[in-house]
Amino acid sequence: MATRTTAQHSAASAELSGHPWRARWWTLMDRDIGVIPLPIYILLVGLLIGFTALDVVKSDITMVIAVMAVFAFTLGEIGKRAPIIRNIGGAAVVVTFVPSYLNYKGWIPASNVEIVSDFFKSTNILYLFIAGVIVGSILSMDRTVLIKGFLKIFVPLAAGSLVAGLVGTAVGTIVGIGFTDTLYFIVAPIMAGGVGEGAVPLTLGYSQAGFGDQGELLAKVMPAILVGNLTAIICSGLLNYLGKKRPHLTGSGRLQPGNDDDLLESEDTLDHTQLFSVQNIAAAMIVAVTLYLAGQMAHELLGLPGPVTMLFLAVLLKLAHGVTPRIQAGSRTVYTFFLTALAFPMLFAFGLVLTPWEKLVEGFAPANLITIVATVVVLVVTGFFTSRLVRIHPVEGAIITSTHSGMGGAGDIAILTASDRMRLMPFAQIATRIGGGITVAGILALAAVWGM
Repeated sequence: MATRTTAQHSAASAELSGHPWRARWWTLMDRDIGVIPLPIYILLVGLLIGFTALDVVKSDITMVIAVMAVFAFTLGEIGKRAPIIRNIGGAAVVVTFVPSYLNYKGWIPASNVEIVSDFFKSTNILYLFIAGVIVGSILSMDRTVLIKGFLKIFVPLAAGSLVAGLVGTAVGTIVGIGFTDTLYFIVAPIMAGGVGEGAVPLTLGYSQAGFGDQGELLAKVMPAILVGNLTAIICSGLLNYLGKKRPHLTGSGRLQPGNDDDLLESEDTLDHTQLFSVQNIAAAMIVAVTLYLAGQMAHELLGLPGPVTMLFLAVLLKLAHGVTPRIQAGSRTVYTFFLTALAFPMLFAFGLVLTPWEKLVEGFAPANLITIVATVVVLVVTGFFTSRLVRIHPVEGAIITSTHSGMGGAGDIAILTASDRMRLMPFAQIATRIGGGITVAGILALAAVWGM
């Protein structure tokens, strides 16, 4: 449960002298469940129970926001306090995967599930969130760090992918899954870049190569993707815990060692009067939306992955000094707002809508589980040690490498949330989108030559 700062409480105390009832009320209003003030949270829960009981849950955006916020921030508070898992990114794990189980058991009202599912699928709000986070962080990023970081991150990513592929395939063969089945249906899907940009084109290619029906193939690779993502989330949380115990291994979100290489530009380079200007925030948001649409147009005309195009356009704009200080200031606020207000609701919707519990359970078959965990752990460990070769903080390098086994953008959000490293999202997108694209292209080329 979040509380306000000491300075804010001191100012409020001075104003409330002699008003005990108002002081108690303000104390309650300054306690949050996620971002929701406690009394408002209680009222909101009561209203949702009432709407559900009356069977008048409508699919308008206000109702969807209320449902997503209440469930997401409630589960987030539980995850932050749960024994053991709170130290390994428990909030992200709980918010992402518990909704899947609750939906499977029918413990979330069907009307609530329906409106969230319809909203999540029809609006593509996940891509708006990713656009805000990526563009917001890149446009307010230090240019030097941006250039060096994007070049350096390919070393642990490439090394981790190669070693994880070899070890994962070997482990799967040893435990009886078989060499080709392990490579095609476990190892490759884990590092393919998620479902829409990874598993779908991968299984389409398999189908065209004569491996079977695409629908059946997609169902076959889903457990590896889901459990691989869960393993990466846990690894990311453990890395965050390691960084707290061994501070010399981490930059606490900074990618590279040094005193002046914070991922986001230092506070003194941005005008504080512009950080919270509504005009500047709106302008930055429109820049993010425009770059996203440009990526979509590139996909329609050239077949290029939309998020990757958006990413590189944002980088190009930043490197070419194409954004003024006021847009940088607005971009930082957009980035911060999306992380604070929307990260958990996005994870909740993702878990509820796109994470079928039955498929997740299939991935826990002993042989599959051993192979999946071995693949992801080796990917992360290799990224950790090879990061030193290019002077990247090992914890940050390993976390970025772990996103290569995530479920696309939503997987990146969960992994980075678990490690409290959301500022690394631009680099995570490199690992997920480009790394995933290379994996899919390489495996399909192998499948075309080698077959099953």
